[in-house]
Amino acid sequence: MSKPHTLPPVKPTLLLILLAAACLSSCGQKPSQSASTGNEAKPGKKIVVGFSQIGAESAWRTAETESIRSEAEKRGIKLNFSDAQQNQQNQIRALRTFLAQNVDAIILAPVVETGWEPALREIKKANIPVILVDRGIKVSDESLYTTLIASDFVNEGRLAAEWLGKRLNGKGNVVELQGTPGAAPAIDRKKGFEEGLAKFPEIKIVKSQSGDFNRAKGKEVMEAFLKAEGKNINALYAHNDDMALGAIQAIEEAGLKPGTDLIIVSIDGVKGAFDAMVAGKLNCTVECNPLLGPAAFDAIEAVLAGKSVPKKTVVKDEVFDQSIAKDVIASRKY
Repeated sequence: MSKPHTLPPVKPTLLLILLAAACLSSCGQKPSQSASTGNEAKPGKKIVVGFSQIGAESAWRTAETESIRSEAEKRGIKLNFSDAQQNQQNQIRALRTFLAQNVDAIILAPVVETGWEPALREIKKANIPVILVDRGIKVSDESLYTTLIASDFVNEGRLAAEWLGKRLNGKGNVVELQGTPGAAPAIDRKKGFEEGLAKFPEIKIVKSQSGDFNRAKGKEVMEAFLKAEGKNINALYAHNDDMALGAIQAIEEAGLKPGTDLIIVSIDGVKGAFDAMVAGKLNCTVECNPLLGPAAFDAIEAVLAGKSVPKKTVVKDEVFDQSIAKDVIASRKY
């Protein structure tokens, strides 16, 4: 009878080699992982944020820039800053530069409401969150930006109108210095002011023109208003303090007393406006808080940590009358 066939014994050394090979083969296959946005903050990795700012056309804008810069430094975040000098094309180029730099997030203060979709679609494909500050945009797809942190510009205009209507006892002629054409605050502050004046049918806007949110243009346009309407003007409404301060110069050069011969109300609440109120040259300013750095970076850190954020955060604003300017000026941070 033939003996059954048996395999030769495996040497211990060869057995170890075979077992190691099997382990390497099985361990080399990684388990499937959940989808990632690609922009989560990684431990030890410094967050990089691109910030496209409109420019430095006013004291308010400068205060906003400083708030975002200082907050980035405080949190150890690298900030890539771009000043667009009031030019949308410069902002769009900056957005695409940030995209090429593969930043973790983008802060955008948009100069106008429209024209952003092509660039924002590219940024969305790269899963880079976009935080809008102080101005909104009009897009067909609101997922192109993550959140908006801003004041209610319509309400600011309404508050200015209600204050002015009471001060004029419901009767008078008003000239209006508008902001940059197409900019959200210019559009909304005009809308809100007109809504507020609807309660005072005997108050009329006799002239309205853009002063582009800057002091020099505000002065220039106010000079034109005075030449056209002269003493027919009872009050001035300016969409921001810087234009009002420029207009005050024009009023004084025309031999009139700002704050007395013409009642003046503006929006922003910057330090220069409080100085003018204390001097009796400006009658009222409606606050628009520019210190948006903490809220912007809170949103960025939340998004990068995978948390949800509200689509819009409305910043609370106040009305400051000339009568209380002396009491609060020392506490102003901008």
